[in-house]
Amino acid sequence: MIALFTDFGLNGPYVGQMHAVLASLAPAETIVDLQHDVPRHDARAGAYLLASVLGPFPPGTVFLCVVDPGVGSPRRAMVVHAGEHWFVGPDNGLFEIVARRAAHCECREILWRPAQLSSTFHGRDLFAPVAASVALGTLPESGPARLTVPADRPWPDELAEVIYIDAFGNAATGLLAAGAGPGMILHAGGRPLTYADTFSAVPLGQPFWYRNSCGLVGIAVNGGSAAADLGVRAGDPVVME
Repeated sequence: MIALFTDFGLNGPYVGQMHAVLASLAPAETIVDLQHDVPRHDARAGAYLLASVLGPFPPGTVFLCVVDPGVGSPRRAMVVHAGEHWFVGPDNGLFEIVARRAAHCECREILWRPAQLSSTFHGRDLFAPVAASVALGTLPESGPARLTVPADRPWPDELAEVIYIDAFGNAATGLLAAGAGPGMILHAGGRPLTYADTFSAVPLGQPFWYRNSCGLVGIAVNGGSAAADLGVRAGDPVVME
């Protein structure tokens, strides 16, 4: 199985062209569009999101991950074997959290290059062929390496920020729900929010925090939108106390 995780969105040819490469090189593999609305150009938010969405995928799944604002620059291309999964994509912090939380991790720099390589679309020309090869059991030319963590911002084990807004306006934070007790107060969007198990546990229009299905602390409004009603957006800080 190959799972796609990108910030491309679904408009334009980008996702379809990656599908075409995968289908031609690994036609028997199941291709899953896991997520294409990672906050654009934000590898750090993508790193915490990626670590939270692995649960349903079987061992051996190859995650083709492209959040790559540095495409065409000297940033390296990587294959990472973390836990029971494989990850293919840029070395820009995107794999930092999955690597950190895995029981074991091996990282390799991709040295192979295709005959034709667009300077702006490594997802199609480089990462998709490598992902297909890994899914088929062959690792392209590569060498041992260590992941690079960008030094411009902190990369804590849990990120006290909003990292994603879904289509309903619910916000996901980079905080792990397992460490958040129901008696705690979450401060977000200038409001103190109390915990609720689910949407129907609070009156219509009331904001609250909850443990979302990916195991993260989430922010929602029953019958509404946390993004619209609280004004929260990706990158906003939150405080749990």
